[in-house]
Amino acid sequence: MEAADTVTLARRGLVAVITLNRPEVMNAINAEMSLAVQRVVDEFVADPELRVGVLTGAGKAFCAGADLKEVAAGRPLVDPSQRERGFGGFMRAFTDKPLIAAVNGYALGGGTELMLCCDLAVMSESATLGLPEVKRGIIAAGGGLIRLPRRIPLAIALEYAMTGRPIDPETALRWGLVNRVVPAEQVLDEAVALADEIAANAPLAVAASKEVIHHSYALGSDWAPEVWAYSDARIKKVMRTADAKEGPRAFIEKRVPRWEGR
Repeated sequence: MEAADTVTLARRGLVAVITLNRPEVMNAINAEMSLAVQRVVDEFVADPELRVGVLTGAGKAFCAGADLKEVAAGRPLVDPSQRERGFGGFMRAFTDKPLIAAVNGYALGGGTELMLCCDLAVMSESATLGLPEVKRGIIAAGGGLIRLPRRIPLAIALEYAMTGRPIDPETALRWGLVNRVVPAEQVLDEAVALADEIAANAPLAVAASKEVIHHSYALGSDWAPEVWAYSDARIKKVMRTADAKEGPRAFIEKRVPRWEGR
């Protein structure tokens, strides 16, 4: 299989469906796949006709995490050129366009970390999440230990990180780790439908909303002056766009807005 084939991009209108495509190893992560993901994610981000991305896996797994054969051989899972951006070029680098994980199957370790990199998640009733690294003498190195306690209560995150216990769909939904749990055959369609709903909105306003939420959450307090200064700056920027004028005009004229993304 060529490197480019280990990850594919399919366009569904304004939505990019990004598929991890190593089903023979349950889409396990190696350096070759990491570079392929980065190329596809960069293509998605750079394309003005694509507004929302959906990340999923080919076959029965979303992503089985690290390719343990590579680990055992002492080979890196991320190309040296990606150290600052992390796996796939987006694990450590903020992406302004929304990303939705369509967790179609097995997603432990790095698979859960990929899901946590996305803004939203739709999970199959037969999928499994979790950070089992402690069972193998290592720890979750792809941001799982950083992001899991931001999604669920601290004590619950600690329990799953220290026991390595799997997280079933019902538990993931109850704690707000995922947005939807649906039958396996509906996962991708449900994720794309959610993406379509987001993509119908003004792209610059969606990007600014995502940015303000993430940034303010990172600062920790909704009373901090710097939080409000950041939000005000983004509001001013959005209000100067053509789309900010088009939205009210379309409402008054009782028509669907025509977003220009500027």
